Amino acid sequence: MNPWKGLGGLPREVWLVCASTLINRLGTMALPFLVLYLTEGRRWTPGEAGYGMMVYGAGALAAGPFSGRLADRLGHVHVLKASLWTSGGLLLVLPFATTKLLLFSLIFLWAGLTQAFWPSAMALLTGLASPEKRKAVFALHRLSVNLGMAVGPAMGGFIAHHSYRWVFWTDGLSTLAGATLLSFLLKTPTAPRLAQGHAPGASPWSNRQLVFLLLPFIPAMMVFFQIEGTLPLWVVRDLGLGSRFFGLLFTVNTLLIVVFEVPLNLAMGHWSHGRLLLLGSLCLAMGFGLTAWARGYPALIFTTVIWTFGEMILFPAMSDAVATLAPPDRRGEYMGLLSLSFAAALALGPWLGVLSYAKVGPRPVWLSTFVIAGVSGLLLARFRTPRSTSTTCV
Repeated sequence: MNPWKGLGGLPREVWLVCASTLINRLGTMALPFLVLYLTEGRRWTPGEAGYGMMVYGAGALAAGPFSGRLADRLGHVHVLKASLWTSGGLLLVLPFATTKLLLFSLIFLWAGLTQAFWPSAMALLTGLASPEKRKAVFALHRLSVNLGMAVGPAMGGFIAHHSYRWVFWTDGLSTLAGATLLSFLLKTPTAPRLAQGHAPGASPWSNRQLVFLLLPFIPAMMVFFQIEGTLPLWVVRDLGLGSRFFGLLFTVNTLLIVVFEVPLNLAMGHWSHGRLLLLGSLCLAMGFGLTAWARGYPALIFTTVIWTFGEMILFPAMSDAVATLAPPDRRGEYMGLLSLSFAAALALGPWLGVLSYAKVGPRPVWLSTFVIAGVSGLLLARFRTPRSTSTTCV
């Protein structure tokens, strides 16, 4: 059986969105190297760098409640294009900030504008394919993300070795290139109308099943986002393995995803959401927990492999779980709330991780990630897929 068979027959617009995402992600390097830029390029303390990551997360968090709803009102394509143009332009000017206040302000805006991309893209992709093709669409989009991530952070490691400013400029130029592709080739589709007799869908904030799904997901993501906070400090500063090796860990991560994620999820397609969410969280717990004893190249690559499998299982399962709950006229809002959960984890995870790292040391931090992700997985395992969902639109 061909493990990639599920990607056949997808609409042209799906491929365009994924191609734009790939181009954008080929230059993704600013966020993975933000802590190193602030500590090594700007000579900030780890605590100050932690606040920088908190500001980024706060900007994404502030945009979260509005970005999905805005996309539902103005059109997913319009918001998608605007997010790419504005965030790409901002990355070009961010290194010129001369004061902490100005830099924090630009980081906050950059995060908010970037945040608007994800609920728009996910809602658009959800509406472009039939429900039976939805997992294939999510898999293709993650494939485009991770193909780019196989190159971006690794290239960023070499660029950062010479100039941190070019890390931001390269990221910004790739984002603008993705915006250019969509602006010329992707037409704005007509908004779907609800089928006759169907009332507007419920707000995601009033959907208790969604809320209880996302609440334990946030601490699991706080563990995952240590890749943006404590992991670079551990690898580059404390172990002295260099920024280029840290970038190559992202290459290991994303190459595994490119090769295995689609076949893995197709093989486990009959598994329940709860079972997948539990397994993914436990892999995160093991991968980051074992980092406490990972001090050399092979050990760090081994732990990266473990938490990468957690990412490959957990992320598609969560996206599909939220999609099963989302009414067609509120897809942006539902995906926006999922994106808001990521933003909350990004705001809290690296910040608390770096502060704890500076106060108590690395080993307690890594051991705590094992406990947090494990408990989150047990709570996520309780999720049950609805027997039926209303997704009819014409």
